[in-house]
Amino acid sequence: MTKTLGYGAQPLAAYACKAEESRGRLVKEAHSPTRTPYQRDRDRIIHSTAFRRLKHKTQVFIYHEGDHYRTRLTHTIEVAQIARSLARALRLDEDLAECLALAHDLGHTPFGHEGEDVMDACMAQFGGFDHNAQSLRVVTELERRYARFDGLNLAWETLEGLVKHNGPLTDRSGAPLGKFSEDGLPFAVRDYTRRQDLMLWSWPSAEAQVAAIADDIAYDSHDIDDGLRAGLLSFESMRQVPFLRDILDEVDGLYPGLEDARRIHEVVRRSITRMVEDVIAQAIARLEALAPDSVSDVRKAGDAVVAFSPQMAQAEKELKRYLFANLYRNEEVLVVRRKVARITKELFEHYFASPQNMPSPWSEGLAALSQQQIARRVCDFIAGMTDRYAIEEHRRLFDDSPDLG
Repeated sequence: MTKTLGYGAQPLAAYACKAEESRGRLVKEAHSPTRTPYQRDRDRIIHSTAFRRLKHKTQVFIYHEGDHYRTRLTHTIEVAQIARSLARALRLDEDLAECLALAHDLGHTPFGHEGEDVMDACMAQFGGFDHNAQSLRVVTELERRYARFDGLNLAWETLEGLVKHNGPLTDRSGAPLGKFSEDGLPFAVRDYTRRQDLMLWSWPSAEAQVAAIADDIAYDSHDIDDGLRAGLLSFESMRQVPFLRDILDEVDGLYPGLEDARRIHEVVRRSITRMVEDVIAQAIARLEALAPDSVSDVRKAGDAVVAFSPQMAQAEKELKRYLFANLYRNEEVLVVRRKVARITKELFEHYFASPQNMPSPWSEGLAALSQQQIARRVCDFIAGMTDRYAIEEHRRLFDDSPDLG
């Protein structure tokens, strides 16, 4: 197999994932003569049903609120672009980084994080719900296209990066960490790792870390874009965030009197550039200090090798606080969020009480299922819905469906 080349046609770094050294797939398959395992995984994700459904899933604004606002699909493509740029600069495997970026939101419910919160509450007594874990469930079980296996049968490195792109899930003894320390690991992770060890105690590859931070960069910057275009954010209010104030001063100094649409773009592109350049510089410094000889050294590093500098990390926190207060918790957004929360909750309650009302194949074989299994099937069904389909289903089932207009 020909070795993939990195930035500037240079060989991949010693610490990069090497396609020819992949740990393989759960179900063994013959190697492709034209694609590396990670290129093949990327293609399988792009051709999946779950990927297509991202077109009509909420990022911040419900799908019908405007054609120019981001959906999960456009957000995902933007994350993939940033991930590839970071991977190229760090001489990582670009295909794996892109693959993980493309897959990172496959498990998201309709209606964004509001849908996820409601689904987690509905599933509280049945193992809960986590969209990252659901992404794993989508690619290992729910996509049913191939004759020999359920899921997409992705390479080990892809599954590892998908599950723990934000860091280890357990300690070395298997005890859950962080947000999972109280309630335990999500159902989908526990269920799958009985079949394949994904080393939940270690850090993921640098490619997975690149995909994770690309997600932060993309939604931080592009939510500013969407918020300004929606009239929920203003240039003046942005000045309370030093990071944004500096960028605005630069843009206004270079282009005084610039029309709003161009001013927005100049701010957003500079936000992305500053964050990307900061990550590259910080990652290079961390990698030089660690001097890893292999991806195994990255996994055992004890900390992320791809991260913001302390200064940028603080700036990004301030930016997130601003977006939370002024966009995500804006009353106009909250009014819609309360309505879609009701839609999600009532759909779950209806299908859990009457699972036979789900379409085939979701309604098949119900007699053999326990209450927990029925709840999980209902959860899988609703989590896979687009915003549009969820709204239509609610209108079909209920006479008083909320008006989201």
